[in-house]
Amino acid sequence: MFQPLRWCLGLLALCLALTAGAQDFERTKRAAQRGSAKAQNELGLMYESGRGVAQSDAEALRWYRKAAEQGHADAQTNLGWMYGQGRGVAQSDAEAVKWYRKAAQQGLARAQHNLGVMYEKGQGVAQSDAEAVRWYRKAAEQGLADAQTGLGTMYDDGRGVAQSDVEALRWYRKAAEQGFAKAQSNIGRMYENGRGVTQNYAEAVQWYSKAAQQGLAEAQHNLGMMYYWGRGVAKSHAEAMEWYRKAAQQGNAQAQYNLGVMYAKGQGVAQSHAESVLWFRKAAEQGLADAQFSLGVMYEKGLGVAQNDAEAVQWYRKAAEQGLAHAQFSLGVRYQKGQGVAQSDAEAVKWYGKAAEQGLADAQTNLGVLYEKGQGVAQSYADAKQWYRKAAEQGFAQAQENLGVMYYWGRGVAKNHAEAMQWYRKAAQQGNAEAQYNLGVMHEKGQGVAKSYAEAVQWFRKAAEQGLADAQFNLAVMYEQGQGVAQSDAEAMQWYRKAAEQGLADAQTNLGVMYEQGQGVAQSDAEAVRWFRKAAEQGFVTAQYNLGLMYKRGRGVARDEAEAARWYRKAAEQGHEKAKAALKALGK
Repeated sequence: MFQPLRWCLGLLALCLALTAGAQDFERTKRAAQRGSAKAQNELGLMYESGRGVAQSDAEALRWYRKAAEQGHADAQTNLGWMYGQGRGVAQSDAEAVKWYRKAAQQGLARAQHNLGVMYEKGQGVAQSDAEAVRWYRKAAEQGLADAQTGLGTMYDDGRGVAQSDVEALRWYRKAAEQGFAKAQSNIGRMYENGRGVTQNYAEAVQWYSKAAQQGLAEAQHNLGMMYYWGRGVAKSHAEAMEWYRKAAQQGNAQAQYNLGVMYAKGQGVAQSHAESVLWFRKAAEQGLADAQFSLGVMYEKGLGVAQNDAEAVQWYRKAAEQGLAHAQFSLGVRYQKGQGVAQSDAEAVKWYGKAAEQGLADAQTNLGVLYEKGQGVAQSYADAKQWYRKAAEQGFAQAQENLGVMYYWGRGVAKNHAEAMQWYRKAAQQGNAEAQYNLGVMHEKGQGVAKSYAEAVQWFRKAAEQGLADAQFNLAVMYEQGQGVAQSDAEAMQWYRKAAEQGLADAQTNLGVMYEQGQGVAQSDAEAVRWFRKAAEQGFVTAQYNLGLMYKRGRGVARDEAEAARWYRKAAEQGHEKAKAALKALGK
């Protein structure tokens, strides 16, 4: 029963406030009309904010100008701000500077700071860090926190003044002690990085927290980072997520990106590729290269979004044009493969080159391959070797293996089996299957190292277990011949089969022989024919001859001299002497 009365009392209070505001406006207006500069400035503020009168930028500007022309410093600053923002008048940095200068010359700190900003940015005046420092200092010495922070930044960056972490910290601290959030965040960064002060993560967290609790997005992001890595505070992905989200919701691109990463990895939150894409996109649209690259990856892999190579290329390109090496590499890959873009080895070379110059080992390796093959660029073993070496010296296994090949065959460098052995070993020890296989071959042949079948078997096995068909074949041969390992037809059979099933013609042929002779497996002419045929159809000369024999003898297949002749002929055309003789014996 009391609610209507409460409503009436609330309405009465509102009416009284409006009446008081209107009365205040009328008093201020009368004083302004009598020529009081103070009142004219106040009236401008009332029009600008809509306090006691309908909001009007044009009227605010008119009254600010009247007061400014009387030399009222606050009004001059306000008028400068209206010109700078283009409110109530055509935007003009030059006019903004003009009015800021008038007020600044009267010693008004706010105007001095604003004039410093204009010099720093080169807006309405020739850019000058020295002039920016001069005006920031004037305002800073009056205690204006914005200016103290601005001056600290100039010392921090060494712009317009000799770089000094100590001076930067001194000015940041003055502003921070007034509660200025940006300065507090900057002090946190100085403590985090040990600049101008002994590194102290706990202190960094304290200052980031002060600024973050005031809502400064940059500090919220930085505090999230401290929680993510557990620096100066117990590691907590959940806390990191909370602070990243606060900053991200304010539009902080780095926080949006980090939020996307956490959703992608399921850190501090249930994994969600769709949410990851959402946050990557927000940051990417603000131009953050890491986010653009990550969004490209999501499109390439179809994670959280429909797979789309063209979209992947678009985002890779945006990041690549900003100089992000991983994006340049990925764009190179797209051009080399013709995925989402017209295939172009020349474009691949261009983008691999950009990333390679930044030291990205993947790109250096791929660029080396293109030089070695002469794709998109003039063929050059010397250039290939140069790029392989750059990547190899960074420990990149594929480049080490490729460099080993160059030394093995003497491409772009004097042939040197010992050098080849050295690079193969480096790559092999990192698990590179091709290098393990090559190392096995060199041990088997005694090239660059003492011959050792046992060592050869060891390296063939490592590569074979990774699925490398050539290594599986060689391991099978070692078992069949009992070299470096106890002879075992069954083991040989097992490894020949693995290689044969990957389409290796040598292995298919030998597997056929094992079936034909019943070595390590129940004898089966039909199986022998099946494997001989697979290899023969790939053009493997021994298999073609063997298949011809099976047709001639009617083993595993109906006897058919015409088919026998057909396969003998194929082998004979490749120079197989027994096939030539067999063909002659058939009178063909």
